[in-house]
Amino acid sequence: MEISYDLSEYLSETLRIAAQKVDGFDDAFEPQVRVADERFGDFQANGVLPFAKRKGQNPRALAEQLIQTLPPSEDWEVSLAGPGFVNFSLSPGFLLRWIQAYGSDDAIRGAGKVGQSRKIVLDYSSPNTAKQMHVGHIRSTIIGESLARLLEHRGHEVIRDNHLGDWGTQFGMLLLAIKREQVNLDELGDEPIARLENLYRAGNALTKEDESALTEAREELVKLQKGDPENLALWQKIRDLSMDSFERIYDLLGVRFDHAHGESFYRDQVDAVYAGLQERGICREDAGALVVFHPEHKRFAKQPFIIRKSDGASNYATTDLATLAYRTSEWRAEQVIYVTDGRQRDHFEQLFLTTEKWFGAENKTLPTLSHVWFGTILGEDNKAIKTRDGEPIKLIDLLNEAIQRAAEMVREKKPDLAEEEIRRRAQVIGLGAVKYADLSQDRTLDYVFSWDKLLAMQGNTAPYLQYAVARISSIFRKFEGDLSSLEENARPPKTEHERSLARKLVFFPLALEQTVKELKPHFLCTYLFELATGFSSFYNQDKVMVSDPAERSLRLMLCARTKLFLETGLRILGIETLEEM
Repeated sequence: MEISYDLSEYLSETLRIAAQKVDGFDDAFEPQVRVADERFGDFQANGVLPFAKRKGQNPRALAEQLIQTLPPSEDWEVSLAGPGFVNFSLSPGFLLRWIQAYGSDDAIRGAGKVGQSRKIVLDYSSPNTAKQMHVGHIRSTIIGESLARLLEHRGHEVIRDNHLGDWGTQFGMLLLAIKREQVNLDELGDEPIARLENLYRAGNALTKEDESALTEAREELVKLQKGDPENLALWQKIRDLSMDSFERIYDLLGVRFDHAHGESFYRDQVDAVYAGLQERGICREDAGALVVFHPEHKRFAKQPFIIRKSDGASNYATTDLATLAYRTSEWRAEQVIYVTDGRQRDHFEQLFLTTEKWFGAENKTLPTLSHVWFGTILGEDNKAIKTRDGEPIKLIDLLNEAIQRAAEMVREKKPDLAEEEIRRRAQVIGLGAVKYADLSQDRTLDYVFSWDKLLAMQGNTAPYLQYAVARISSIFRKFEGDLSSLEENARPPKTEHERSLARKLVFFPLALEQTVKELKPHFLCTYLFELATGFSSFYNQDKVMVSDPAERSLRLMLCARTKLFLETGLRILGIETLEEM
């Protein structure tokens, strides 16, 4: 008999079937199976209580009938608690069989795949060209990449799209400065993007000082957007330089994209947006601009969604509408997930409302639209993290500092290592620490960036989890037996710490499911930290290399599964591990 991978869903279905045989239940009953407090069992079904209240029945009496209807099983014991909570305690034999069944990456990946795959577009990172990526880009980039990996792990078809800001107002100011200073873009020096940023600042300053310069910048932008050959050539060179700069950072972070179309890709599609919305009466002209109002929505009844500016230029809203139309028609997207700063919530809410009306008027299927938003990274002063002179911290500088600090840690612990190996380990530890410090936070909250905390070897950090993997690896380096014989020789878990660790392993599918449901990587991080601490308790209390073959086999298998689940979870988060630390 096949062992169910997601036990919460399996128990839920078992309870639904049993409920069909009990008077008083109907199809609206939802078992609500959750992880139980370890004192009472492994899983707890809480759904009888709210169901009974809605139906005006006695929840405990109803739960007793439900338990009596459950088929007898050697896999668990069932008990009733409180006003109607149904507890399941998994048997040692069942825990052993579950651990035996899911002992490889292929096994857990195959078992964890959804029944019906979806085509999902993930829109993340999205820096502006002609600007250096700064620390503010780290959240979108690594949250987006971790969600892409998770959804792929679950069997979905994921299209990664880096929607670059490469067609906006800043180009008018940049082109103004380039032409006034007669700059040759082939001679920008060793840091071309820094030079372009300075040119943009110069152009921006000009437009604030001189009304005619502002007019000229707007004209340059409109010329660009209408296909002026000179401006297009300058723009293409700027885009190429920017992409080279971005790719160096993405390579370092292990982030990849299938597309990087950017706003410019849709420049010949914006007229169709204007026409579609105008023909269906969704937008109207207001002070020379085309705008959409949503009178049925309290906040957006008077707050316009501007889709064409009064000077005729397109904007962020226009290209987002064109992008969504393209992703639906060309890529057949069934879901589109945007990973951006929380300050863009109003924009995306208006975008989703506008698209719903547009697609509805044209009888087109609207994909599921999700805005995965996040808070701000704060400095020790609880303000947005910046350099001492008030500028945003360059992302490449942050990542290099993480590697440098990690190298000092490695060198202090292993001074005899070759410099190349120190650098390799430092990159894995430093970059993993920065990623995990972000991903382990509830993304909707701000968090304080602290080098001491994120690089700590204790606590909920990447180095702590990486060390747990390395610690288990060291066990198997010393093991001289046949690992393939572990499964057939192992006895069921008996001791408190054996059972506790086995129980934690069983909850891995639930952690992935909750992370997917909420699109919040911190749920997976919390699970991995609890698994690592559970392993540490087990390892400190129960000697692994004991003389009894069955006991030794079980404990080695628990070590192997812990390593597998830690590595799998960290890989989903985009974090590498080391065999030695």
